[in-house]
Amino acid sequence: MVAVSEGVVRTGVAEVDGALDRLGEGDGAGAEQWVEVYEDVHARLAATLAALDRG
Repeated sequence: MVAVSEGVVRTGVAEVDGALDRLGEGDGAGAEQWVEVYEDVHARLAATLAALDRG
């Protein structure tokens, strides 16, 4: 289930919600900073999916 409150999306999965929060940190950032944010979010989501496969 996805909940939206004041424009903030919440999935109820702490790891995914943390990654979504991290995406918000890129707002107004330059291209170099966006690359860092994107790579971090991608790694977090990939780790979460891998944990689901193991679990």
